[in-house]
Amino acid sequence: MTPAITVDNLEIRYGDAVALSGVDLTVPPGSSLAVIGPNGSGKSTLLAALAGTIESSAGSSHIAGPAPALVLQATDVDKSLPITVRDTVSLARYPRLGLFRRFRPKDRAAVDRALNRMAIEDLAPRQLHDLSGGQRQRVLVAQGLAQESDVLLLDEPVNGLDLVSRSLILHVIDEELTSGRTVVMTTHNLDDARRCQQVLLLNTTPVAVGPPAEVLAEEHLRRAFSGQFIRVGDKVVLDDPHHAH
Repeated sequence: MTPAITVDNLEIRYGDAVALSGVDLTVPPGSSLAVIGPNGSGKSTLLAALAGTIESSAGSSHIAGPAPALVLQATDVDKSLPITVRDTVSLARYPRLGLFRRFRPKDRAAVDRALNRMAIEDLAPRQLHDLSGGQRQRVLVAQGLAQESDVLLLDEPVNGLDLVSRSLILHVIDEELTSGRTVVMTTHNLDDARRCQQVLLLNTTPVAVGPPAEVLAEEHLRRAFSGQFIRVGDKVVLDDPHHAH
């Protein structure tokens, strides 16, 4: 079986600064990978490299099939930007169409399905900047779904969201996996990482990679997070790992 994602000794530098190095990965099609680590550990850099938005300094990364869908974290939107929810989700179809080609019925259907799956069809005419953070994140995930790629890359998709948005997004991730798509998500949440079939624990270089039960052991977490976790009874909890967000 051809891997969905193959990464070989990947290194990313910004000038003299090493953002990521020594990453080796093989992700089978239809499986899930969680990338977890402290702030500045290279999680978002890895997603950007997989998406092809930044070039590698050494090594390589390859995704089988069409370009992956990259879903970033929702941020504040400039109120001078006049873009509706439907327009935002529709942007996902332009890589297939080109900027100046007309939407086909299947493009409109893909957008409608994505809006419906994220329960935001009623928000379609609203301006993106008028939405709450959780609603905007659901819009960005809908945009990723509308691209209909074989690989979905999600940068902390449920970090700090309301319960409804979090549940919807996690449910959709499960649906994507059931349909045979491959999902890579970055997270600070150990429980969310345990939902995935593989975990990459990262701190610029890989600390461990493999099944969650092996990777999320205390000895590995100590190496990756240093003093940023605490023990509550038998459970290890990350200690405010997203304070810098």
